[in-house]
Amino acid sequence: MIDTILFDLDGTIVNTNELIISSFLHVLGKQGGQPYTREQIIPYMGLTLEQQLQQFTGLDNVAPMVKDYRSYQSIHHDNMVREFPHVDEVMAKLQHQGITLGVVTTKMKASTLRVLELFGLRKYMSVIVTLDDVEHPKPHPEPVLKAVEQLKADPARTLMVGDSPADIQSALAAGVYAAGVVWSLKGEEKLKEYKPHYILHDMRDIYQVLGWESEAQ
Repeated sequence: MIDTILFDLDGTIVNTNELIISSFLHVLGKQGGQPYTREQIIPYMGLTLEQQLQQFTGLDNVAPMVKDYRSYQSIHHDNMVREFPHVDEVMAKLQHQGITLGVVTTKMKASTLRVLELFGLRKYMSVIVTLDDVEHPKPHPEPVLKAVEQLKADPARTLMVGDSPADIQSALAAGVYAAGVVWSLKGEEKLKEYKPHYILHDMRDIYQVLGWESEAQ
Protein backbone atom coordinates (compact mmCIF):
# COMPACT_ATOMS: atom_id res chain seq x y z
CA MET A 1 0.00 0.00 0.00
CA ILE A 2 1.28 3.46 -0.91
CA ASP A 3 1.96 5.65 2.12
CA THR A 4 4.25 8.30 0.56
CA ILE A 5 3.47 10.53 -2.43
CA LEU A 6 5.99 12.83 -4.10
CA PHE A 7 4.84 15.51 -6.53
CA ASP A 8 6.57 17.39 -9.27
CA LEU A 9 5.74 21.09 -9.05
CA ASP A 10 5.54 22.92 -12.38
CA GLY A 11 2.79 21.57 -14.58
CA THR A 12 1.69 19.01 -11.98
CA ILE A 13 0.28 20.72 -8.90
CA VAL A 14 0.92 24.33 -9.94
CA ASN A 15 0.07 25.66 -13.38
CA THR A 16 3.20 27.59 -14.30
CA ASN A 17 2.96 26.55 -17.93
CA GLU A 18 2.12 29.94 -19.41
CA LEU A 19 4.72 31.69 -17.26
CA ILE A 20 7.41 29.25 -18.39
CA ILE A 21 6.51 29.48 -22.06
CA SER A 22 6.27 33.26 -21.93
CA SER A 23 9.66 33.47 -20.20
CA PHE A 24 11.31 31.29 -22.84
CA LEU A 25 9.75 33.25 -25.70
CA HIS A 26 10.98 36.47 -24.09
CA VAL A 27 14.57 35.24 -23.73
CA LEU A 28 14.86 33.33 -26.99
CA GLY A 29 13.27 36.18 -28.94
CA LYS A 30 16.40 38.21 -28.23
CA GLN A 31 18.69 35.64 -29.84
CA GLY A 32 17.77 36.48 -33.42
CA GLY A 33 16.91 34.03 -36.15
CA GLN A 34 13.59 32.29 -36.65
CA PRO A 35 11.17 32.99 -33.78
CA TYR A 36 10.47 30.07 -31.48
CA THR A 37 6.97 28.70 -30.98
CA ARG A 38 5.12 27.15 -28.05
CA GLU A 39 5.25 23.81 -29.83
CA GLN A 40 9.05 23.92 -29.91
CA ILE A 41 9.33 24.74 -26.21
CA ILE A 42 6.84 22.27 -24.72
CA PRO A 43 8.77 19.03 -25.44
CA TYR A 44 11.72 20.20 -23.33
CA MET A 45 9.74 21.33 -20.31
CA GLY A 46 10.65 19.22 -17.29
CA LEU A 47 14.38 19.48 -17.86
CA THR A 48 16.44 22.05 -15.97
CA LEU A 49 16.41 25.63 -17.21
CA GLU A 50 20.05 25.38 -18.28
CA GLN A 51 19.45 22.15 -20.17
CA GLN A 52 16.48 23.63 -22.00
CA LEU A 53 18.32 26.78 -23.04
CA GLN A 54 21.30 24.73 -24.20
CA GLN A 55 19.00 22.56 -26.29
CA PHE A 56 17.34 25.57 -27.89
CA THR A 57 20.48 27.57 -28.64
CA GLY A 58 23.23 24.99 -29.00
CA LEU A 59 25.35 27.06 -26.61
CA ASP A 60 27.20 25.74 -23.58
CA ASN A 61 27.26 29.06 -21.72
CA VAL A 62 23.67 30.15 -21.21
CA ALA A 63 24.25 32.04 -17.94
CA PRO A 64 23.18 35.45 -19.36
CA MET A 65 19.95 33.94 -20.68
CA VAL A 66 19.32 32.20 -17.36
CA LYS A 67 19.64 35.55 -15.58
CA ASP A 68 17.28 37.23 -18.05
CA TYR A 69 14.78 34.38 -17.77
CA ARG A 70 14.69 34.52 -13.99
CA SER A 71 14.40 38.30 -13.96
CA TYR A 72 11.43 38.20 -16.32
CA GLN A 73 9.81 35.35 -14.40
CA SER A 74 10.20 37.10 -11.06
CA ILE A 75 8.31 40.13 -12.36
CA HIS A 76 5.41 38.18 -13.86
CA HIS A 77 5.30 35.18 -11.50
CA ASP A 78 2.39 35.95 -9.19
CA ASN A 79 0.13 37.22 -11.97
CA MET A 80 0.62 34.23 -14.25
CA VAL A 81 0.72 31.13 -12.03
CA ARG A 82 -2.38 29.22 -10.99
CA GLU A 83 -3.15 26.15 -8.90
CA PHE A 84 -4.54 23.16 -10.75
CA PRO A 85 -8.09 22.07 -9.77
CA HIS A 86 -8.60 20.12 -6.52
CA VAL A 87 -4.93 20.29 -5.46
CA ASP A 88 -5.48 21.82 -2.03
CA GLU A 89 -8.43 19.59 -1.13
CA VAL A 90 -6.54 16.46 -2.19
CA MET A 91 -3.40 17.46 -0.29
CA ALA A 92 -5.44 18.16 2.84
CA LYS A 93 -7.25 14.82 2.58
CA LEU A 94 -4.06 12.85 1.98
CA GLN A 95 -2.29 14.47 4.91
CA HIS A 96 -5.30 13.96 7.18
CA GLN A 97 -5.31 10.25 6.27
CA GLY A 98 -1.64 9.89 7.21
CA ILE A 99 -0.05 9.94 3.74
CA THR A 100 3.41 11.54 3.77
CA LEU A 101 3.78 14.18 1.04
CA GLY A 102 6.72 15.85 -0.67
CA VAL A 103 7.85 17.84 -3.68
CA VAL A 104 10.62 16.82 -6.08
CA THR A 105 11.32 19.49 -8.69
CA THR A 106 13.91 20.83 -11.12
CA LYS A 107 13.18 24.37 -9.91
CA MET A 108 15.59 26.20 -7.65
CA LYS A 109 14.75 26.28 -3.95
CA ALA A 110 13.84 29.97 -3.72
CA SER A 111 11.32 29.84 -6.57
CA THR A 112 9.95 26.51 -5.32
CA LEU A 113 9.26 27.91 -1.86
CA ARG A 114 7.78 31.06 -3.38
CA VAL A 115 5.12 29.23 -5.36
CA LEU A 116 4.35 26.74 -2.56
CA GLU A 117 3.82 29.63 -0.15
CA LEU A 118 1.73 31.53 -2.71
CA PHE A 119 -0.85 28.73 -2.81
CA GLY A 120 -0.54 27.61 0.81
CA LEU A 121 0.86 24.21 -0.16
CA ARG A 122 4.12 24.22 1.78
CA LYS A 123 2.39 23.15 4.98
CA TYR A 124 1.58 19.78 3.42
CA MET A 125 5.15 18.92 2.41
CA SER A 126 7.38 16.83 4.67
CA VAL A 127 10.26 17.03 2.18
CA ILE A 128 11.16 19.45 -0.62
CA VAL A 129 13.93 18.41 -3.02
CA THR A 130 14.94 21.08 -5.53
CA LEU A 131 17.62 21.60 -8.15
CA ASP A 132 19.83 23.11 -5.44
CA ASP A 133 19.74 19.88 -3.43
CA VAL A 134 21.08 17.41 -5.99
CA GLU A 135 24.03 16.85 -8.27
CA HIS A 136 21.98 15.04 -10.91
CA PRO A 137 18.45 16.38 -11.59
CA LYS A 138 15.57 14.40 -13.05
CA PRO A 139 15.43 12.21 -15.15
CA HIS A 140 18.26 10.84 -12.97
CA PRO A 141 16.89 8.93 -9.95
CA GLU A 142 18.87 11.02 -7.43
CA PRO A 143 16.12 13.57 -6.62
CA VAL A 144 13.50 10.90 -5.94
CA LEU A 145 15.96 8.75 -4.01
CA LYS A 146 16.98 11.76 -1.93
CA ALA A 147 13.36 12.46 -0.99
CA VAL A 148 12.80 8.79 -0.12
CA GLU A 149 15.95 8.75 2.00
CA GLN A 150 15.08 11.93 3.88
CA LEU A 151 11.60 10.64 4.64
CA LYS A 152 12.91 7.17 5.53
CA ALA A 153 10.23 5.93 3.17
CA ASP A 154 9.95 2.54 1.52
CA PRO A 155 10.36 2.89 -2.28
CA ALA A 156 7.91 0.03 -2.74
CA ARG A 157 5.27 2.14 -0.95
CA THR A 158 6.10 5.45 -2.66
CA LEU A 159 4.42 7.15 -5.63
CA MET A 160 5.92 9.94 -7.76
CA VAL A 161 3.40 12.10 -9.65
CA GLY A 162 4.53 14.26 -12.56
CA ASP A 163 3.69 15.82 -15.90
CA SER A 164 6.85 15.08 -17.86
CA PRO A 165 8.82 12.09 -19.12
CA ALA A 166 11.65 13.17 -16.79
CA ASP A 167 9.37 12.62 -13.78
CA ILE A 168 8.41 9.14 -14.89
CA GLN A 169 11.98 8.18 -15.78
CA SER A 170 13.29 9.41 -12.44
CA ALA A 171 10.59 7.54 -10.54
CA LEU A 172 11.08 4.25 -12.36
CA ALA A 173 14.87 4.44 -12.03
CA ALA A 174 14.44 5.06 -8.29
CA GLY A 175 12.23 2.02 -7.90
CA VAL A 176 9.05 3.85 -6.91
CA TYR A 177 5.62 3.89 -8.54
CA ALA A 178 5.12 6.51 -11.25
CA ALA A 179 1.96 8.42 -12.22
CA GLY A 180 1.58 10.77 -15.17
CA VAL A 181 -1.04 13.52 -15.26
CA VAL A 182 -3.11 14.10 -18.40
CA TRP A 183 -3.20 17.87 -17.88
CA SER A 184 0.44 17.78 -18.94
CA LEU A 185 1.25 19.92 -21.97
CA LYS A 186 3.14 16.88 -23.26
CA GLY A 187 -0.13 15.01 -23.68
CA GLU A 188 -1.32 11.67 -22.33
CA GLU A 189 0.02 9.60 -25.21
CA LYS A 190 3.55 10.99 -24.83
CA LEU A 191 3.58 10.14 -21.12
CA LYS A 192 2.26 6.64 -21.79
CA GLU A 193 5.33 5.99 -23.95
CA TYR A 194 7.38 6.00 -20.73
CA LYS A 195 5.15 3.38 -19.10
CA PRO A 196 4.02 4.97 -15.83
CA HIS A 197 2.13 2.69 -13.48
CA TYR A 198 -0.82 5.09 -13.38
CA ILE A 199 -2.38 7.88 -15.43
CA LEU A 200 -4.32 10.54 -13.50
CA HIS A 201 -7.12 12.35 -15.33
CA ASP A 202 -8.01 14.37 -12.24
CA MET A 203 -6.02 15.03 -9.09
CA ARG A 204 -8.70 13.14 -7.18
CA ASP A 205 -7.79 9.97 -9.12
CA ILE A 206 -5.08 9.55 -6.50
CA TYR A 207 -7.82 8.25 -4.20
CA GLN A 208 -8.39 5.32 -6.56
CA VAL A 209 -4.66 4.60 -6.71
CA LEU A 210 -4.74 4.35 -2.92
CA GLY A 211 -7.79 2.10 -2.99
CA TRP A 212 -10.10 4.75 -1.58
CA GLU A 213 -12.81 4.08 -4.15
CA SER A 214 -15.51 5.80 -2.09
CA GLU A 215 -13.47 9.02 -2.07
CA ALA A 216 -13.15 9.29 -5.88
CA GLN A 217 -15.31 11.91 -7.55
